[in-house]
Amino acid sequence: MADEAVAEPASQNPQKPQGSRSPEAPPRGRERGGERGGDRGDEQAQGEADAHDGPEAGDDEAAERAKERERAADRIKDLTRDPLAEEDGEDGPTDLAAAARARRAGRKLLTSGRDFTSFDRSRIGHAHIGDINVSLDARRSGVAMRGGPVPEEELRRLRRAHVEPAGYVRLRRALESRRLLVLGGAPGTGRTSTALALLDEVTRDGAGDGGRVRRVDPHQGEGVRGLVGEVNGVEGGERRGTGYLLELALDRPGTLPPDEMDLDQLASTLAEGDAYAVVVVSVGSAANPLLAGRYGMVCPPAPSQELVTVRLRERLEEARDHESLEHAARLAEDPEVIDAVGLDDLRPAEAELLASLLAEHLLGSLTREELLSGCRSIAAVQAHEWFAGVDRALAAPSSGDGRTPVRSATAALFHPVAFRIALAVLGGGSHSAVSAAAHLLTWELSVQSDPDSTPSRPLFCDDPESDRALSRARSDDGAIDVAGTEVTGQLIFYRGSALPAAVLAEIWDRHFPVRAPVVRWLRLLADDPRPQVSVRAAVAAGELSVRDFEYGFGELVRPLAEASSPRRRVFAATALDQVAGHASHRKAVRKVVDDWSRYGTASLRWTAAMTLGHGRAADSVDAALDALARIGVRDEGRQLAVASLNVVRLLTLPECATVLRRLGQWAEHRREEYQDLALVTIVRLATTGVDEVLDDEPGTPLGDRGDWPLLLALAVTRPELTGTLADLLWTALNTARSRDVAFDALEALLRSGSRGERGEGGERGERGEGREGREGGDRMRPGLAALLPALTSDEHDRQQLEWLLRRMMRDQDRPLTTEQASALWRLAVPARQRRSDEEESHG
Repeated sequence: MADEAVAEPASQNPQKPQGSRSPEAPPRGRERGGERGGDRGDEQAQGEADAHDGPEAGDDEAAERAKERERAADRIKDLTRDPLAEEDGEDGPTDLAAAARARRAGRKLLTSGRDFTSFDRSRIGHAHIGDINVSLDARRSGVAMRGGPVPEEELRRLRRAHVEPAGYVRLRRALESRRLLVLGGAPGTGRTSTALALLDEVTRDGAGDGGRVRRVDPHQGEGVRGLVGEVNGVEGGERRGTGYLLELALDRPGTLPPDEMDLDQLASTLAEGDAYAVVVVSVGSAANPLLAGRYGMVCPPAPSQELVTVRLRERLEEARDHESLEHAARLAEDPEVIDAVGLDDLRPAEAELLASLLAEHLLGSLTREELLSGCRSIAAVQAHEWFAGVDRALAAPSSGDGRTPVRSATAALFHPVAFRIALAVLGGGSHSAVSAAAHLLTWELSVQSDPDSTPSRPLFCDDPESDRALSRARSDDGAIDVAGTEVTGQLIFYRGSALPAAVLAEIWDRHFPVRAPVVRWLRLLADDPRPQVSVRAAVAAGELSVRDFEYGFGELVRPLAEASSPRRRVFAATALDQVAGHASHRKAVRKVVDDWSRYGTASLRWTAAMTLGHGRAADSVDAALDALARIGVRDEGRQLAVASLNVVRLLTLPECATVLRRLGQWAEHRREEYQDLALVTIVRLATTGVDEVLDDEPGTPLGDRGDWPLLLALAVTRPELTGTLADLLWTALNTARSRDVAFDALEALLRSGSRGERGEGGERGERGEGREGREGGDRMRPGLAALLPALTSDEHDRQQLEWLLRRMMRDQDRPLTTEQASALWRLAVPARQRRSDEEESHG
């Protein structure tokens, strides 16, 4: 295509070889390596029929053959549409790129390889490893606390070991000035230790006989009012200057927080008796009015590293080993130890356990494997504390007849639990998605617990800060996939990579009645149109199925694999692939998928195809291709579209050459169904983006080209395959029934490399997938520079490209400029070849 020739696109048509049927059709050429079976000898057969049967019969047969070719072309076009969009209509949108990103995020969140079964769960209330026995159960220690004086020995140990959190001085001054402090914090964060430390400081000159610091039994009296009575009941000033610690459990059904007048009365009574009091409450909607009042303050957690250092020093001093402290500090920063702990920050009891483990390992009592196993147990203990006995109060008899269970406020009780489970499944997604899923699960848990009552929940009691504090979560701004594009939103995560898997293991292994509502909930999430919800839930379902494959397969995978909705079948396929990621279950998954591909119903074969595309559900890539071909050609190619999609997904694997070789074999196959499978896959390869099918994280050769068409990315990253890629695309371009869609695909490829001139989005840009605009077109040009010369190796091929460029220049909606067309022509036809063509035309 000479540069001067493209300047007048409207007045000239590219020269076509003899036999071209219309000025709008591309030139038809000879097949590389032979003619396609479905189009073999059309013109020759037509001539023979005309000579044998006469003009009228020849015209009728020619018209019928033309209609047949048109039907074949329409069928290929239909098969190249998105097979996942059928439930929304033929043009229904699906976001494969968002689904791929959600799947990668879910796998990263849950596939940690942690061994929770190695921890002795029968004694999980205390971490007993070797000779270490440390109480970690923050929930029960607060609830079961009895009233009485705190021994001086405990206070001395507290003074020696307590690490002051940020803002400790401000807390002490508030207590000194007001006499009363309502201290809020999540269980296990050191709020009780901080309260005792504060009371110890302000009562140094207090009474001794009755105990300077006293715990108040929360079950005796009436909470704050009972404490007023206790302070007033002291005679003779024997407890003057005493500090009182009261822990209120406001998360129990039917428990009401004290009002401001009660607190004012308590503060006045304390002032009269020269006494102090700290009321400890858990953060949450019930405690918010208290913490927002004049006496309320939030207790910040103590710094983790300092906690571990202090506890290590204590342990080593007890063992009279003063030389190992520096070595212990280095061991605490060992990446393998940090990964085994899997928590961003440690609570006081956890820091004490870690310090004990490190010290015992340095002293020779624990091997390194025992050390790492003990570190992994910390997150498991936290998960156990979160769920153990949550609904025990619901089964308690009422104070009336002694038989009627207390069934009030189940939704309020279960919401924190549901939020933790939702965060384990959808962590890394948007805060709104996690909150909505938590409310759905709250309903399911409440109905399961009390099927005769309709759960109710106040509409304005959600507190994001409390949800994060009670679930050890953090939020951050990040990218969220919305309608095929990315927007900035608030994401939420656990504060530690070990917590999601620990939560799922806890609820699945130790709380069997919870399985039924969780299964119903996951099925609801499977119907969610947002990939960040449905795909992440599928990954979690796979991890749960690993823990009990019989139950997970029977309740989650198989029912959804047979569903009529493609979204549910994708859920089942994603869950199966997640199971296949575990070597212990890979053989079972491969047997299931192979059986489905051979003997399954249409829905099961569809699900098997989606599972095979991930590359782990067959013994080899060849075996996966055999199964996909078996699914694709069966029943006259009814499921050829989904089979071709998953063949394309296999092209992202290192065995890409094997897939391309098989495509060539299918294209030369005698049966038309195999040829169609090859042709549809080739066209889909040219129209599929890397980010729609890639499992790799950014940083790999393909991962760094997420916005590229896969065909161009492979041409650059696997240059040894460029010739094969070009031959396959050439076959689709020069086969009658795939010609139209193949040229549309080639046009999309050309536009992807022409965005640099005017910032055009092309086809992918209009869908919101070409996110890099002008820069993206420049980046993709090496792909076109590699592919186009191999695709236009002879004069006829260059004529087809010239025809296509002119068609693009005549496009009324998105006309290609002369500069863009010339740039693409120069990429396809090297300067030496252009000079040779010009010499031949002038000769």
